[in-house]
Amino acid sequence: MLTDTTCRNAHKHAKTTSGKAFKLSDGKGLYLLLTPQATGWGKCWRLKYRIDGKEKLLAFGTYPEVTLEQARQRREQARKLLADGIDPNENKKAVKAAKAETAANCLEVIALEWLAKKSQDKSDRPQRLLSHIMPWLGSKPIIDILPKDILACLRRLEERGTIETAHRTLQVTSQVFRYAVATGRADRDITQDLRGALPPAKTKHFAAITDPKQAAELLRAIDGYQGSFIALCALKLAPLVFVRPGELRAAKWQDFDLEAKEWRYFVSKTEVQHIVPLSKQATAILDGLKPLTGHLPYLFPSERTPRGDRCMSENTLGGALKRLGYGKDIMTAHGFRAMARTILDEVLGFRVDFIEHQLAHAVKDPNGRAYNRTAHLAERHKMMQTWADYLDGLKRGADVIPFKHKQR
Repeated sequence: MLTDTTCRNAHKHAKTTSGKAFKLSDGKGLYLLLTPQATGWGKCWRLKYRIDGKEKLLAFGTYPEVTLEQARQRREQARKLLADGIDPNENKKAVKAAKAETAANCLEVIALEWLAKKSQDKSDRPQRLLSHIMPWLGSKPIIDILPKDILACLRRLEERGTIETAHRTLQVTSQVFRYAVATGRADRDITQDLRGALPPAKTKHFAAITDPKQAAELLRAIDGYQGSFIALCALKLAPLVFVRPGELRAAKWQDFDLEAKEWRYFVSKTEVQHIVPLSKQATAILDGLKPLTGHLPYLFPSERTPRGDRCMSENTLGGALKRLGYGKDIMTAHGFRAMARTILDEVLGFRVDFIEHQLAHAVKDPNGRAYNRTAHLAERHKMMQTWADYLDGLKRGADVIPFKHKQR
């Protein structure tokens, strides 16, 4: 049997004079293998064993990183496996594979994968929100995470008085879990069990102009905007398409079919594809913008990224409106949605379900089933053109007295 002293001084053994590899046996198949190297002698633990009539070797690591006592413990573990008919080498591979699978299925790995696949923009907001979860749960396999674990993280935010952040963090975490379900690494989105667990966040109302006369003044002010041409195009397009500001900023040329006059993208809130019919006025804006940014991914790239790999800042449209004299207490980029919703219904008299579809809100048919994204698409094309023509009329000073002529 070997001793610590023997192992420590093995490189001085008489057999080293041959300059060839040799073994020092400890018994029961365990031995220390010494191999000549450029800087001395390497010392590696090996276990020789037989299974199914075949002789095999199992590596235990190097000495002194693996001590004599540790090597003996690993030998006994291997002998127990052999007694049960299990090949220690195959068991070692299985354990390694299981660890790799566990690492690949931890929450942080899945979250980073989801972030990398998000196509809307490269905002760091989702990553910042996830930072409230990852320090505590990031290394855990996603299937081992319980609703109470997530709630404990959210409670920390609640205790700091940032309940809105807690709600947004829960929403982003839910998207990660849904991605895990889609990729076969989770059975369900457990964040759904936390509905009602947090105090309600204060409803945030976005200032909006919904009076046609005031809308006419705003549209004329936008036409006179003296800032960057890219920001001007975004301002002009915003009332024509009335999508969420984040979706407008992150619009990509690859999602536009100017011949079909349609913009198809995935809604950030629901991850469902949405179709925006484009009016003649909208396509004219895009035609004017394309020579400038058509070679880049985004319609409205950030001026701080020469290569155009980031979209316009979330503050750009609000800042442009402020320069025009419309502070956030008067009009916001989100306010164009309220403007369209109100005037399309109360002034132009379009059906509410047409409007709600175009706002990418959840709309159900009489049987309670969600309409698909192409529902009433032809009618929505007509509605969007009528809306664009109406806005042109407002700018020209046409009659803006409300009338109601419900579409059937």
